Amino acid sequence: MATIFQNTGRQLTDRQVYLNELALADMAEPLGFESIWSVEHHFTDYTMCPDVVQFLSYMAGRTKDVRLGSMVVVLPWHDPMRVAEQVSMLDQLSGGRMILGLGRGAGKVEFDGFRLDMGESRERFVAYAEALLNGLETGLMEHNDKFYRQPPAAIRPAPFKSFRGRTYAAAVSPESSRIMAKLGVGLLIIPQKPWREVEKELAEYNRLYREINGTDAPQPISAGWTFVDESPERAREMALKYIGGYYRTVLAHYQFAGEHIKNTKGYEYYAKMNEKLHSYGEEKAIEFFAELQVYGTPDQVHEKIMAIHRRTKNSAYVGVFSYAGMAHEEAVRNMRLFAKTVMPELKKFDAGAAIDRAGMLPDHRYAHAAE
Repeated sequence: MATIFQNTGRQLTDRQVYLNELALADMAEPLGFESIWSVEHHFTDYTMCPDVVQFLSYMAGRTKDVRLGSMVVVLPWHDPMRVAEQVSMLDQLSGGRMILGLGRGAGKVEFDGFRLDMGESRERFVAYAEALLNGLETGLMEHNDKFYRQPPAAIRPAPFKSFRGRTYAAAVSPESSRIMAKLGVGLLIIPQKPWREVEKELAEYNRLYREINGTDAPQPISAGWTFVDESPERAREMALKYIGGYYRTVLAHYQFAGEHIKNTKGYEYYAKMNEKLHSYGEEKAIEFFAELQVYGTPDQVHEKIMAIHRRTKNSAYVGVFSYAGMAHEEAVRNMRLFAKTVMPELKKFDAGAAIDRAGMLPDHRYAHAAE
C-alpha cells in the first residue's frame, strides 16, 4: 500500500493529515500488506512528503517484515551522494527491506522552488542515476560529466546487499522507458495512458533491456488508485468523486494544461498530453484517468488487478487507498475491505515473485551483499 499525504482543499491541518496517513501506514503490516510506499513531492497540497526516505525510515522502526518502497525519490532535486547515504542507511536500519524507486520529476512548481532548470532534468537524471546505481553496487561514489562531478567518496554505512533487481523507476514517456532499460532498472507503472500504449512500450523496454543487459528485465510494479465497496453503484460514484478528484489535483500540481510544457526540453510526451487536454477537455481527461484505476466490488477490483497483470506481467500491485480529501473513516473502511476480501485471492496467485528471485531474500535480516 502507498500513503501519499494529500491535503486536498485544506479541509484539515497538515498535522491532522499526517496523523491520519500514518495511522493507515501502521495498519499495513497487521492487515497483511507486504510493502509500504510513499512518494516525494514539495510545496503544494498535492503530496506533502518532501522526504520519502525519512518516512520509510520511520516505518522501518515501526514494522518487522514489510518492505519499504520509494515511489519515487526524484533524483534531479538531490545531491546523489546524499541520496546514496540515505538509501544505504535505510537499508541498514531495516535489514535490507528497501525497494528503491527513482524518478526525474515533471512539476514546474517543484523545479522552480528548487531553482532548477526543468529542461535539464532528463540529462541530470541519467547522470545522477548512473552515479547512484554504480555507487550502491561498489560502495564508492564517483562520476565526472557535465551534470555531475563527484570525486571518489565512500558510502558509509557501506551497502551490504545489491540493489539490482529491487530498483525501479517511473517512466511515463517512451524515451524514459529506453533510459531505464539502459540503466538496468525495472519499471514502476502509474496508470495514466491507454493500456495498449503501455503494452507497446513495455515490449520495447523488455527487448532493449535484454539486448543491453543480457538478461530479462525485472517484472514491473504497478500502482493504482483503489476504491472497493460491496455496492457497485457506490463504488463507481465514490471512484468518480475521489479518483476523479485526485486527477484534478494532478492537473493543478503539474500544470499539464500550461503553455510551459510545450517548450520544455525532455517533456515532448507531456506536450502531447497538453494537446489532448485542450482537445478533449478536462472532464473527459478526468473520467479517462478514473477508468484506468481500480474500483468496484471486491470481485471487480480483483479482476481489474488481474487484468493489469495480464497486460503488464507486474510482480506487485501497490494500492493507494486515501486521496483527494476522502474522509479518514472512509479510507480505513476502503483499506480494510480490500485486505479482507481482495488480498487473500491475490496472494493465492503467483505473479512471478520477481523481487524475491532478484535478491530480496525471504529472511532479509540475514541477507549478505551480492557477489
